Amino acid sequence: MPVMTPDEQAIVDATAEFARKRIAPKALEWDLDKHFPKDVIRESAHMGVAAIYTSEEHGGSGMRRLDGVRIFEELSRGCAATAAYLSIHNMCTWMIDEFGTDAQRAEWIPKLATMDLFASYCLTEPGAGSDAAALSTKAVRDGEEYVLTGTKQFISGAGDSDLYVVMARTGDSGPKGISAFLVSADMPGVDFGPNEKKMGWHAQATRQVILEQVRVPAANLIGETEGTGFTIAMRGLNGGRINIAACSLGAATEAYSKAVNYVREREAFGQTLADQPTVRFALAEMATKLEASRQMLWRAARALDDKDPDHVELCAMAKMFVTETCWDVADQALQLFGGYGYLHEYGVEKIQRDLRVHRILEGTNEIMRMVVGRTVATRGLGA
Repeated sequence: MPVMTPDEQAIVDATAEFARKRIAPKALEWDLDKHFPKDVIRESAHMGVAAIYTSEEHGGSGMRRLDGVRIFEELSRGCAATAAYLSIHNMCTWMIDEFGTDAQRAEWIPKLATMDLFASYCLTEPGAGSDAAALSTKAVRDGEEYVLTGTKQFISGAGDSDLYVVMARTGDSGPKGISAFLVSADMPGVDFGPNEKKMGWHAQATRQVILEQVRVPAANLIGETEGTGFTIAMRGLNGGRINIAACSLGAATEAYSKAVNYVREREAFGQTLADQPTVRFALAEMATKLEASRQMLWRAARALDDKDPDHVELCAMAKMFVTETCWDVADQALQLFGGYGYLHEYGVEKIQRDLRVHRILEGTNEIMRMVVGRTVATRGLGA
């Protein structure tokens, strides 16, 4: 694993300190109260984490994907649900920077980089989850506006965010008929469903975004051409996948750290749990899984930065492997705590609940296997 430069280490250290001081102390409270901590999240923007890999021209941080996964790993040690929302916000900001017009970049990125505005990503629908190209939300051109009608499902931050990157159908069926739009929460016809009752991720809302004849200026079409929305969505998800994997890695690392401290202090049968060979074997396996996850994640991030020909598959591999492996680590951490791990106050059960959804969102891990398997079957990886 490459050694970080002093500047890179300083970024990681500052993020870790913010997570430790501003996020971790309140994480369990936010989870119980189902509170979205907008004030604390907005504070993090002062460190540049709201537009990590967005260009500096309009206020972005101009960093790499590799910097991003390191940042999200540290933030998620404080709270995976909070870090995951920041990942989604970053994805939206990058989409505007990468695919938007000069006017769109100038209008939106400065406000997103400071988190004067919060952003959410709207692809999934009630009838189109993994088969995203089958989405049915319509966008019909009417003069200098588009009229959007449809419902988006499982939208993180919905109702709290100010801006929504919405994929809608402007043409025929299939991916080439999809376009991307910037929709403000205050536009007439935008509404939200009730906050979903979820297993985890209680520190951020998940709602439907309901669009009823929403009139969106044609200038809010991302880019200047219809039919590019599916490409924008998939390009965004490459980064989203490694970011959510980084959130799994950070939270699982925190669970592991809690477990190590616990077994060093807890005594049973006349010795600490850490002196038990079976416990040491478990810790060894957990540490190995975390290290393997980090190596794979950093490899995928570098591939995305370098536009490696295999970057799509490497991001899919990292998302699949890291989210599953780190959920296993969190589960083992809970087991080492015994009955105490099942109690909310120790924080391990929250980590496990939060991490479970990471195997589903940004493309289910079954879809990740399809992405990787298709490439392996046709040309191999690295061939």
